[in-house]
Amino acid sequence: MTRMDLRPAVLAGVLAATAIAPVAAPMPAYAQFGFGGIVYDPTNYAQNVLTAARSLQQINNQIQQIQQQATSLINEAKNLASLPFSQLQQLQQQVQRTQQFLGQAQRIAYDVQNIQQAFTSRYTGSALTGTQAQMVANANARWQDSVGAFEDSLKVQAGVVGNIDGARTTMTGLVSASQSATGALQAAQAGNQLLALQSQQLADLTAAVAAQGRAQALESARHTAEEAEGRERFRRFMGN
Repeated sequence: MTRMDLRPAVLAGVLAATAIAPVAAPMPAYAQFGFGGIVYDPTNYAQNVLTAARSLQQINNQIQQIQQQATSLINEAKNLASLPFSQLQQLQQQVQRTQQFLGQAQRIAYDVQNIQQAFTSRYTGSALTGTQAQMVANANARWQDSVGAFEDSLKVQAGVVGNIDGARTTMTGLVSASQSATGALQAAQAGNQLLALQSQQLADLTAAVAAQGRAQALESARHTAEEAEGRERFRRFMGN
């Protein structure tokens, strides 16, 4: 082949290399691809995915906050719930029963003025130095005071003993309610009622001690008055 014949072939090879070179060049990171007329941008897609993930995380955080607030409200509602169990009326009835026994005291009641009048008329002073008939009448009155006081004491003690079974039932119910309390308010109310039960028992104990002390005091006063009357009778006998 001659030199003139090689020129067209070389020219054709150069043109072919020039046409192929752009295709082999590296693709930039922001290149877009077309699929059936739809343009796809990888960078934009990655940013959208990251934004969606962050939005989902925020939503999850908000859901957790709402759940925590709901739990807190439920706990507050439990703490404010009132105890559906009350023994206050029964405790008040037991205290009133004991008060009724004390109010039924015979002859010398639990009253300062009444006690002063009784001792002035039967236990001290001229009551021990009157006529023989007066001394006998006063001695009989003092004996009735003592007998009535011991009877009153036995009644009060019987009432206190009768309250024991009710106190046991009340204590059992309150302890059970305290253990099953759903909130702070219910536990506090159960504790307050237990304190009220203790107060009622202390009131019963105080009443029993007071009734017994009253009977013993009147009996001791009766013996003291009889000794004084005995000395008066002896003085009159010696004088006669």
